Amino acid sequence: MTNIDFIKKQVATAAINIQNTVQLLQEDCTIPFISRYRKDTTGNLDEVQIEQIAKLQKEYEAIVKRKEAILKSIEEQNGLTSELEKKIQQSFDLQELEDLYLPFKKKKKTKADVARENGLEPLAKIIMAQNKEDVDFLATKYLNDAVTNEDAALQGARDIIAEWINENIFVRKQLRRLYERKATITTKVVKTKKDEEGAQKFNQYFDWSEPLTKAPSHRLLAMLRAENEGFIKFKVEVDLDEAYDIIVELVLKGDSPATPHVQLAIEDSYKRLLNPAISNEALQEAKAKADANSIQVFATNLGQLLLAPPLGEKRILAIDPGFRSGCKVVCLDEKGDLIYNETIYPHAPQNETAMAMKKIKSMVNSYNIDAISIGNGTASRETEFFIKKIAFDRTVQVFIVSEAGASVYSASKIAREEFPNYDVTVRGSVSIGRRLSDPLAELVKIDPKAIGVGQYQHDVDQSKLKEELDTTVVRCVNSVGVNINTASKHLLSYVSGIGEKLAENIVNYRSENGPFEDRKQLKKVPRLGEKAFQQGAAFIRIKDGKNPLDNSAVHPEAYSIVEKMAKDLKLKVTDLIGNKEKTALIKPENYVTAEIGLLTLKDIIKELEKPGLDPRKAAKVFEFDPNVKTIKDVKTGMILNGIVNNITNFGCFVDLGIKESGLVHISQLKAGFVSDVNEVVKLHQHVTVKVTEVDEDRKRIQLTMVL
Repeated sequence: MTNIDFIKKQVATAAINIQNTVQLLQEDCTIPFISRYRKDTTGNLDEVQIEQIAKLQKEYEAIVKRKEAILKSIEEQNGLTSELEKKIQQSFDLQELEDLYLPFKKKKKTKADVARENGLEPLAKIIMAQNKEDVDFLATKYLNDAVTNEDAALQGARDIIAEWINENIFVRKQLRRLYERKATITTKVVKTKKDEEGAQKFNQYFDWSEPLTKAPSHRLLAMLRAENEGFIKFKVEVDLDEAYDIIVELVLKGDSPATPHVQLAIEDSYKRLLNPAISNEALQEAKAKADANSIQVFATNLGQLLLAPPLGEKRILAIDPGFRSGCKVVCLDEKGDLIYNETIYPHAPQNETAMAMKKIKSMVNSYNIDAISIGNGTASRETEFFIKKIAFDRTVQVFIVSEAGASVYSASKIAREEFPNYDVTVRGSVSIGRRLSDPLAELVKIDPKAIGVGQYQHDVDQSKLKEELDTTVVRCVNSVGVNINTASKHLLSYVSGIGEKLAENIVNYRSENGPFEDRKQLKKVPRLGEKAFQQGAAFIRIKDGKNPLDNSAVHPEAYSIVEKMAKDLKLKVTDLIGNKEKTALIKPENYVTAEIGLLTLKDIIKELEKPGLDPRKAAKVFEFDPNVKTIKDVKTGMILNGIVNNITNFGCFVDLGIKESGLVHISQLKAGFVSDVNEVVKLHQHVTVKVTEVDEDRKRIQLTMVL
């Protein structure tokens, strides 16, 4: 099977599209570049399909590599027959390959190994043949110093048979199918841990049982966490008789003197070898699926968070609110640079409200502030009420912004590099302000796991989580584009083809030579070669540069075509940009070349109509209920406005303007069945909810969506 055949089984597209995509990936082309600028080559595959092809290609390569290692190992043991080699070469199932390799895998000395050393393998073969011989009598022929009686001889033979059954590829396949269809999870509480601190959050699983196939990802991960923390014991099992019946059908040949011994070997093989191995496989497979599900939830949430509406290039006063330690205030210019910072004490115990109001008003006037960004942590609502009492001389919008991850950023190496002369409180306030003006540019500096928009992110496969989240960040950054003259090196590092080192070189070049005037200047950046330029140039933006196309998603390789389009219409390129009436006159089929096809040309014309269009919507001010300041103010039956601040498989959490978020269970999102929470709500969506239950002791609020 070729790699193309392997991939085609799971990706619904023509083989030539897969072949071309794999070729581009092998040429070190990035996924954003391929999906945006090589549509004619790939048959218009989108990023998700290209990512899937890339993953399947890696999977194929891993299987090929594993097969080579298995063949080499078996050959070194002089066990490679032509039949076995053919089976291995034809298999592209890792599980099946491991089953074929199992008899040759190096392991600790087993009971069967001891029996073989004692010369009992011939007896095992006779018993396994299940002929009419009197095996009890035959056993007397295999007695020696190590095997002193018939029972010991028969037991040793059964140990060998048990291992053969365990290594039987058909037995393992059939048992796996049984586990896939009928395995049950059973949990029991560890009595000595039942009353320990933290145990009660898992009390649902103190005596729990359900089919493995029906356990949703969040519940399986919760049970595994409970087991990991020692509160419960966890088992995956199937009906014992059904499992025995499967093995008997494949192994037992009828009634003979050997039958009782084979039956004993079957029972031993299942209990000691097969059940522990296959049940663990089933659990690991279910865990892998739960991980993938949870990772996808996190990635979807992260993508929505990164593409949250930006306020844009505005002057912002940002506040990290607090009581005793005061409110840390910073003023930022249009580029997000810090121009002033101070601490005010409008709340208890200092209660310097009048002085704080005067200072805020003075800062707003002195630095021409357009908007105020308030972190949503401790004292957030109190600070919001305080700010809204101030009679400003100019229109100032007030926003509540998520603080998630701000403290992580403020203590990070990135923050220390940006603000070496300021402490963590100032850096945190800057982050709160910047994530209002451009959430994407600021949040890329923070480890996605610290942003807190997932479910059980610390319990899933961390390498897969990182890979998926990095892919999400890259996708978001390149879908928006990056202003090369204002972007940090951390944002630039996610641009297609750039990476950390080149991003640093770009920033250093910018510092030494001033702002970039056109995309061609990128080639002057140290170590930024033709390949990096090809992959990244179209994703960077240069405002008010020499070439108006440099502020668009048109790739430099297509500039000459755009110039020809303009010339044919007797216009300048600038006359085409943003002029839908003129671009409508362009016939893309007239400009097809060997390198640039019809799909790309249509994208170019679309881009000319709205060059550099930001796919994100504009930020909007949101008003929480002013009467709700703590959970004590939340009452059953209330109708409240809120903002969706996390999405899981079982529902969404809604920020009501207080410390505790409320949960809208998936069943309460709308009338009828909902299979995917994201079909109904998105992160940061403004919603109206009704309070159905308040549990002050457990700090839990249950909500239902109001449509």
